[in-house]
Amino acid sequence: MQVTRTVFRDDHEMLRDSVRRFFERECVPHQAEWDEAGKVDRETWLKAGREGLLCLTLPTEYGGGGGDFGHAAVMNEELQRAGVSGLGFAVHSDIIAPYIARIGNEEQKQRWLPKVCAGEYILAIAMTEPGTGSDLKAIRTTAIREGDEYVINGSKTFISNGLNCDLIIVVAKTDPAAGAKGVSLLVVEADRDGFRRGRKLEKVGQHAQDTAEMFFDNVRVPVANLLGEEGKGFAYLMAELPQERLSIAVGAAAKLEACLEHTLNYVKDRKAFNQTVWDFQNTKFKLADIKAQAVSVRLLIDYYLGEHMRRRLTLEEAAIAKLCATETLGKALDEMVQLHGGYGYMLEYPVARAFADARVMRIYGGTSEVMRDLISRKL
Repeated sequence: MQVTRTVFRDDHEMLRDSVRRFFERECVPHQAEWDEAGKVDRETWLKAGREGLLCLTLPTEYGGGGGDFGHAAVMNEELQRAGVSGLGFAVHSDIIAPYIARIGNEEQKQRWLPKVCAGEYILAIAMTEPGTGSDLKAIRTTAIREGDEYVINGSKTFISNGLNCDLIIVVAKTDPAAGAKGVSLLVVEADRDGFRRGRKLEKVGQHAQDTAEMFFDNVRVPVANLLGEEGKGFAYLMAELPQERLSIAVGAAAKLEACLEHTLNYVKDRKAFNQTVWDFQNTKFKLADIKAQAVSVRLLIDYYLGEHMRRRLTLEEAAIAKLCATETLGKALDEMVQLHGGYGYMLEYPVARAFADARVMRIYGGTSEVMRDLISRKL
């Protein structure tokens, strides 16, 4: 992209080489199989665990990589550049595992994290419900304490890693009358009586991502599975959202750059009316615009990435990063599909897969409209 990146250190770039080889060797050849199955095979998770590629930011004493968010960002970027779709590593490692690492007690960390880092336990987080969307205060799932147990009832939807997961962090109301102050986080093992996975949801893109429904019918978990303090779940969720949104933005910036490269290669090779598609002034101007946008997004995201690595990223800044990166990507992908002509609609081409897979980036982690609302509060 002709941008000198200063946010990464030598150890980050060394990881990049390892990650790139892993995706090329273990993931790209299996993409079609995963799409057909609707999920990634467990052996790939275990291989990633053996190579130390899961939970890169978690402490080494629990089996993590002991790195910072720069290492997680490198993993995310290489995933997007490889065009691998549906692999739930980022959700597992960068969004869910940090809840256990940051607010779990020592017994919980020792009990769960080594297997999480090894890929033996796959994580999911059950937030969204059929009638709530981004409004977490409105959740209806309850976890009512009875003696030394919580009894969980409710349903969840759009749950990433929903079919593969072994542990689920469930967002539930322990005090239904207290609004946001009644929200708590509980860890549910997938083999608990009363827990049931629903159907694998058929999405526009990311067909290998096992997004599913979940149902909790009098699921009993011990009080020892409460994560953090009762009633503080909403605050815990808000504290982790900036990293989740930055992670989405990092992926969007890398996908934009990769798709621009693919499109440039295509238009310079494709012939139309006795010349290449690149030779038309319209093509050059469209791609010049996208190049300028990609550079702008890269500079913005690297700045916020550096801020987050210094633990200074705010909720508003994360919203700006996600809104800018994902909206820019969406508009640019539409233009790049058009420049491919009919082939831009064929999933064998990276730009077509990206067009389908990336649309959800403007929805999950908080919709673009929610991002705009967050930003407007500071105006």
